[in-house]
Parts: sequence; C-alpha cells; structure tokens
Amino acid sequence: MKLPSLKQLRYFVALAEHGHFGRAAEACFVSPSAFSVAIRDLEALLDANLVDRTNKNVTITADGREVAAKARLCLREVEELVELARSHREPLSGTLRLGVIPTIAPFLLPRLLPGLREDYPQLQLFLREEQTLRLYERLMAGELDVLLIALPYELAQTEQLPLFKDPFRLALREGSTLVDPEHYSPSALPPESILLLEDGHCLREHAISACKLRRAEQYSRFSASSPLTLIEMVDADLGITFLPQMAEGSPLMKNTRIKTWPLADNSYREIGLVWRRGSRQGDSFRLLGEYIRKHHVAKKRE
Repeated sequence: MKLPSLKQLRYFVALAEHGHFGRAAEACFVSPSAFSVAIRDLEALLDANLVDRTNKNVTITADGREVAAKARLCLREVEELVELARSHREPLSGTLRLGVIPTIAPFLLPRLLPGLREDYPQLQLFLREEQTLRLYERLMAGELDVLLIALPYELAQTEQLPLFKDPFRLALREGSTLVDPEHYSPSALPPESILLLEDGHCLREHAISACKLRRAEQYSRFSASSPLTLIEMVDADLGITFLPQMAEGSPLMKNTRIKTWPLADNSYREIGLVWRRGSRQGDSFRLLGEYIRKHHVAKKRE
C-alpha cells in the first residue's frame, strides 16, 4: 500500500488552515505550483476529492475535513517521535524552532543570540516572528517547539515558564508639548494623544491594562502595525506611547529623539516561554529559559 508523505499531509493541513492555495504555499515555503501538484497527488493517492476549487475560493470537502483532522494527529505523533529521539541528546543541541512575538524579537534577540550561539554551538536555532495566536497555532500543529511571548495569555494544553518582568515606560519625543513627563497622569493626557499597536498585538492590551489607559478617546485614531512604525510615529511627535523597558538601547531606538520615563511599579508585562504540555524537551526549554533570564538580568546591571 502506498502511503501519503509527511510533506503532503503538512501541505494539506496548511491548506485547511489558510483556505487559500497561495497563502498555504507561502506558509510552507514552497511555490504555488509545487504546492498544487502535491495536493492533487494526495487526492489521487487517496482516491478522494478533498478540495472544491473555484476561481476565488477553496472549500475543504467533508472528506477533506476528516483527512485534515487525521493528518494533524499523524503529524503530532511524528513530532513526538522526533522529540523522543532528541531527548537523549545534550541539552540545547540540534534543531530548535523558536516562535517570538514582534514586540520581543527586535528588542531582546540582538542582545541574546550572539552569546547563545557561543555557549551552545551545537544548537541550530530557527526563528519565527508572528503574533501570539498564530504562533500558538503553529506550536500546536508541531511547526514550532517553544514560544517566547508576553504573559499573561491563556493558551490551552501548554506549560508556561515566567522569566522576568518587563516594566512599561512612558515614551515621547524629546521636547514634545503633548505631556509633561515629570508630572505625568494617565487621566490628564489629551484626546487622541496615545499611539498604540493595532489590534492583535498583545502589547496593545498589556499597555492599556498595565498603564491604566481607561479613556478610549485618548487613543489616536491611527495605530501602528509594528514596533518600528510605532517608534517612528512617536519620533515624529505624532503622539506618545508606552514601550517595554527592553526597548531601551535597542537598534530600533537608535538615531531617534525619543526619551522614556519610568511609570508605577505595577506597570509591566511578564516575559515567558510556552511549550506543549508533556513535551519531552521540557528540560531543554527550562534551560533556555534560565539562560534568557540570567542574560536579561546581567544586561540590566550593565
């Protein structure tokens, strides 16, 4: 009996998730034509119509939904098999697929990675930068091993390891008249003066909650799609914002006229690692977490 390949199963699961051949092919790092051929070959092998195709839409058939569900289970079992083999290796060696949110990656990774490579030369690290929910989907699909995200965040069937608190700081262009940073009060901010990331970024919700930004009329009608855009908007004096402390001294802040001021002690987010519950790589993830924590503390003391 000829069996489907793992590649075919992975492609079909991606198609079921994205509902679009082009986006699914992009997620699998393959050309649309090669992706389409793989799906047609899978249908021929199974002698089943898995996908109804039109010019604009892709619909997964009833048979296709069942196959996708079984394919996810198969891929998960293979992932556990790989984890079993990895568990006998040296800690933090071999391949590790790390997912990081955009409001951590540009601030922490440039400082962390050089030392990590030097201390663990056998570690082959692959990085994926996306928003939390998409990273979580990839984690549970077996595409990622562990996530570095901001907490709190409810993610089912995972283990979470808090690492350190990352305080928020008031950020504005030097000389701005929008707010007096020495006498800052969130209730006294002018209308539409607060610049935030767009919906979907957890930094937005964490900043609103931790910094007690309760008046929606103070939020700017414009939002940023990335930390870089947010910093550029503040540097242009289009508003003020609240940046995590780890942003200070980062490449994104260089060559700007942005200054930051501390807020109340309870204005912070927590940084932590998240992995699938029961993963055999748990010891390696805890070792990675301890490395990140010690590295962060050491940098703060410099």
